Amino acid sequence: MGLRCGIVGVAACGKTTLFNCMSGQKAQTSVSSFGKGGANVGMVQVPDERLDMLAKFYTPQKIVHTAVDIVDIPGITKGSADGNRFLADVRNTDALIHVLRCFEDPSVPHADGSVDPMRDMDTVELEMKVKDLELVEKKIEKLEKVAKSGDKNAIKGIEVLEKLKRHFEDFLPARNIEIRDTDKRFLEDMDFLSAKPVIYVCNVDESSVTGENTHVRKVRERFKEEENQILVIAAKTEAEIAKVNSLEERREFLEMMGLSEPGVNKMIRAAYNLLKLQTFFTVANKEVRAWTIREGMTAREAAGIIHSDMERGFIRTEVIRYEDLVTLGSEAECRKKGKVSVEGKNYVVEDGDILYIRFNV
Repeated sequence: MGLRCGIVGVAACGKTTLFNCMSGQKAQTSVSSFGKGGANVGMVQVPDERLDMLAKFYTPQKIVHTAVDIVDIPGITKGSADGNRFLADVRNTDALIHVLRCFEDPSVPHADGSVDPMRDMDTVELEMKVKDLELVEKKIEKLEKVAKSGDKNAIKGIEVLEKLKRHFEDFLPARNIEIRDTDKRFLEDMDFLSAKPVIYVCNVDESSVTGENTHVRKVRERFKEEENQILVIAAKTEAEIAKVNSLEERREFLEMMGLSEPGVNKMIRAAYNLLKLQTFFTVANKEVRAWTIREGMTAREAAGIIHSDMERGFIRTEVIRYEDLVTLGSEAECRKKGKVSVEGKNYVVEDGDILYIRFNV
């Protein structure tokens, strides 16, 4: 589905290390204020244990995971001359993973001389909020010219935008403002950067990976009255885990660290959920495959994700719930127990649905 999740943060916060762990790439890490190259882009498989279970039922020759694009956006520092490039990279994403440096390491100097995740967070987010404020101010100017003629729609638009302007002037993000549905029409042409959903990742040292240090506690305190998702991950440790090829050795490594799975797996799934994505499955042509859809998509729209011909010629779909398959033990038993439903084009696909799509073109 061409969905992108950007990784942002100040220089030397560990975001490129995490990007490499997620994508399997070897992008160069740097402690400079802004990398010489552009953003690193990688396609990341979304971990899903349900595929392994489906493989036991259908013994396919091939298993295909769903995936999202992860973009490692070069780090930025206060007063950086590369702010416009940073903003352009952010604009081309659907959601953000904001990596916060929550570790002390003299060998990795901080551009501002000390570790302070709150300051770093403000440095990155201020760039977006200032740009959003500029957008609002420009639109207010345009509407003011129209409002001089007494245009009621323009006058109402100015009222709504002035509220948003005050919000940005208080250094608050667009995602936190409440706008009535009837007023949202004035914002439809405004792609606010600070409106993008965000996951905050606290990058800690190895000793803090299963607990919390002072820096992490400050981050949690900052968002105690909000529903922001906060993950605690040790990027350096994740890099070591990623180097282990043997599944058994990797499992032992994780157990030694007190972890049930690599932290980057949680981060990938969190990014997938942040984008409000769901997964449905197909089991055909000796292949078990996961497909990505947005929440609320219909069966016909889901068919279009597979192929446009299937959407155009959609007739119906048979649906088996993943949970029913696991509980009853086989597809045949699901059919016997009446757990296979026949649905039309307007059926809203649920996460975990196994679809047999019938179409004719």
